[in-house]
Amino acid sequence: MELLNIDCFGKSLRLEGSPVGWQQLSWDEQIVSQKQGPADGLKVHIFRLHHPGRQTDIEVRLEIDLRWQPFVLDYRLVIEDEVITSGQRVAKDIEQQRPTKPAATSKTPIKPWGLLALGFKLFKSAKVIKVVLAGASVAAYSWLFSFEFAIALILCLVIHEYGHIRAMKRFGLQTKGIYLIPFLGGLAVSDSKLNTRWQNVVISIMGPTYGMLLSIIAFIAYEVTGMELLAGLAVFNALLNIFNLLPILPLDGGHIIKSIGYSQNHLTGLIVCIAGAALGVYISYALGLTLLGILLAVGSLEIIMEWRYRHQSDLLPMDRYGQIVSAVWYLLTIAVLAGIIAVLAQSSDNPVMQLPLHILRG
Repeated sequence: MELLNIDCFGKSLRLEGSPVGWQQLSWDEQIVSQKQGPADGLKVHIFRLHHPGRQTDIEVRLEIDLRWQPFVLDYRLVIEDEVITSGQRVAKDIEQQRPTKPAATSKTPIKPWGLLALGFKLFKSAKVIKVVLAGASVAAYSWLFSFEFAIALILCLVIHEYGHIRAMKRFGLQTKGIYLIPFLGGLAVSDSKLNTRWQNVVISIMGPTYGMLLSIIAFIAYEVTGMELLAGLAVFNALLNIFNLLPILPLDGGHIIKSIGYSQNHLTGLIVCIAGAALGVYISYALGLTLLGILLAVGSLEIIMEWRYRHQSDLLPMDRYGQIVSAVWYLLTIAVLAGIIAVLAQSSDNPVMQLPLHILRG
């Protein structure tokens, strides 16, 4: 991950590093120093640069004092024994950094025969795709159940995905919006790269948190009005979000436990991911959830890739406080959602209460 990017003779001096102790320093995209050793502590990168106005090369020294948890990086750039710049970076700075955008290229003018290409581009437009997918989702769920239920399901999905979008924007990330995918649910798409495990946790859990709020509102409205439709909305939405919080990749719950585990160490991260996958296999077999089996296949690939490139991870680990907050938030959200289902399940003779599990099995 990028730890530091400062100016040196008008060009970028960029330091990359990993919690395993590896560091690499580049000047103008040219690697000038590499270090391997203890993750925490002092490291000094020394290299020489050629200066046109001098007969001898200039010695440059970058001194780094780093602590990973909680993340604190003190740096000092020294050129020929003169301190040029110094400072400190913390987790918040890593969280807010953005990759350098390439220079914009000139657009090719539309040619006379380009109407077909223009139509193709319009079809690929994000807005057009969103409308088409939303319409297909309403049609698919209306065909399976009813139009009223389809609207309620779309509401649950949109509220859930909107929670992800709000979290992305809270971190200053660029978003492409919400895509509804027939028979699979929804997807909140970001145009930016994450920098920390904490960002991954918050973005992942905010979807179920917004879903929890919707279930609470529907539950309260049901208690006030007695409308069974509101009870069905509350319990189905709660079950939908609990399903999403299963500790299985690529579900939100899987991303949460992966971030917590890998923030401790790579082996713990691998163990919790494999344990989550094993739980998913059991649930998929016991309840006959075919969709979960498909997700497990995708999640297995993610587990392999995460472990394979663990030393090149671009995500800053959470400190102990962040891990505890993430775990409590995760368990509390599940508890509230499960509580709503348990309370409404007392009216077990109501077929509305049996509908959610039936839908998931289908």
